[in-house]
Amino acid sequence: MIHDIAAAIGATSRIVRKRERDGKPAEAVIAERTYDTGIKDLWDALTNPERLPRWFSPVTGDLKLGGRYQVEGNAGGTVTVCDPPKTLELTWEFGGTVSWVEVHLHAVSEDETHLQLVHEGHIDPAWAEKYGPGATGVGWDLGLLGLQTHIASGWSKPPEADMEWTRTDEYKLFVRKSSAGWRDASVAAGNDPQVAASAAANTTSFYLGEAPPEGG
Repeated sequence: MIHDIAAAIGATSRIVRKRERDGKPAEAVIAERTYDTGIKDLWDALTNPERLPRWFSPVTGDLKLGGRYQVEGNAGGTVTVCDPPKTLELTWEFGGTVSWVEVHLHAVSEDETHLQLVHEGHIDPAWAEKYGPGATGVGWDLGLLGLQTHIASGWSKPPEADMEWTRTDEYKLFVRKSSAGWRDASVAAGNDPQVAASAAANTTSFYLGEAPPEGG
């Protein structure tokens, strides 16, 4: 599948915000973009277990208020807010840590829907210095790319699961541009530019298979 990398990168706004949660320092990565589909269809793509594997990953459990879910090979958690077709909030439990994901949808028109994704977690200073917000942000950018491709064409292979595509120059370009975008967002949030640049380089290397994950 050929993706329009420039359009995909340019369609998404990337923001990093410093916060406090439960009395501890936290940081949120915020990605926003508009999809060419109605709000009910986009909600269905985000919550229908038959559609999720086509652009994201297989998800078991219940994506309803109070339900437990599990992403295959990734995080699990509890749905804490479910207001169809506008708001989904859940815990994101992985590797012994808990963070929080929010998805907010707004109907721009009958055929356009704005999506805001917020992923917030407590700050691990060592992890933040080494990988920065891009460690989370690049992964979500790949998910949003998969969602865009699915909405536009019905494509049924998530980008990160498309091993052939992950070996292409197109994939490498996407990762580099996404990582650079999150680096710039990190600097705009007040993080040290040199630290942000180093973290972005490490994140890029990780997503290109050049560095092993080290937890966090």
